Amino acid sequence: MNSQADLLHVVTSDHITPRRAAFGRFLVWGSAGLFLAIVLVQTLFEYEKTSFGFDNWRPVLYAYILWAICLCASQVIIRGEQGKRALFVLPAVLFVVSMVVFPLLFGLSISFSDWNLASLDGRKFNGLDNVRQMWADPFYWNALKNMVYYTLAIIVEYAIAFGLALILNSEIRAQKFFRVAFLMPLMLSPVAVSWMVGKSMLEVRFGPLARLARWLGWENPSFFGSAEIARSTIMIMDAWTFIPFMMIMILAGLQAIPKEVKEAAIVDGASPWQAFWQVTFPLMLPISITAILIRIIFKLKLADIIINVTSGGPGGATDSVTSFIFREYRDRSNVGYGTLLAMVYLVLIVIAITIFMKLVDRWMNPRY
Repeated sequence: MNSQADLLHVVTSDHITPRRAAFGRFLVWGSAGLFLAIVLVQTLFEYEKTSFGFDNWRPVLYAYILWAICLCASQVIIRGEQGKRALFVLPAVLFVVSMVVFPLLFGLSISFSDWNLASLDGRKFNGLDNVRQMWADPFYWNALKNMVYYTLAIIVEYAIAFGLALILNSEIRAQKFFRVAFLMPLMLSPVAVSWMVGKSMLEVRFGPLARLARWLGWENPSFFGSAEIARSTIMIMDAWTFIPFMMIMILAGLQAIPKEVKEAAIVDGASPWQAFWQVTFPLMLPISITAILIRIIFKLKLADIIINVTSGGPGGATDSVTSFIFREYRDRSNVGYGTLLAMVYLVLIVIAITIFMKLVDRWMNPRY
């Protein structure tokens, strides 16, 4: 009985005849050839290299769907019962390719074209002109420099979040109230924060914080008048919004640490600082790295507050890369150049995150 039951979980190989296998290969390679031919024809037509083509890229989509169906069918035809197992994963992979890879390739083609929505000429291939413009664009490099400042501010945000988590994890009065109160900024959207704080409370003439600053001796309080103050104000507003996110993750990690571990450290004679630095902090490293990494991802998309409060001013001092690209699209209607900036920024993000993860891995798992 046991041997018969075990056979139910064994996938046996079907007898595939050479003619059947040849038909399966013809099906997948024939559909792939048709798909590539339609892509080539449409690409040449788009760049005015041939007069034959389609009005839009919809036939390419249909050809891709046909190739995907033929690819799935060929797995069953060529591999039989084992090929059916691939159908549990293959459609999802093909869907991801269609939703991620194709838009990425389309964006890459736009990056090397001159496409201004205000022009009647439409999109035209311009080679490396956008790359040269980016290389000589001081505002884009200034936005990248600002992103370094904004990202480094996460260190301070993490320290504050860790401190708040420690306070909320201790036995204090109205503990539940403070947990909800500290989470309230996270419940607000960055757009609401930018208008509630940046446009109202920090307003130069009638804002309550500006009045408080004048009462304390600041004659002409301008939170967005100089580059350094404006950049610092944007950092504070963004930090006020997202520090609760890291705080709640760290608090969850602190509550998962068994109390016996802390009690054992105290019994061994460790001071509160030693117990924190040598026991609590090392145990919190995995959660801390996760919180910091997610915060970096959110920080690299910083745009809402900047667009609504300063529009990148004064003189681009508060610009993030995302807000600068947004203005390239909105104010200048420069789709080709804006897409190139976004592609370059994507490559830089991938490189930076990869280096960060490599350094974290070496730090947490040293190899002797």
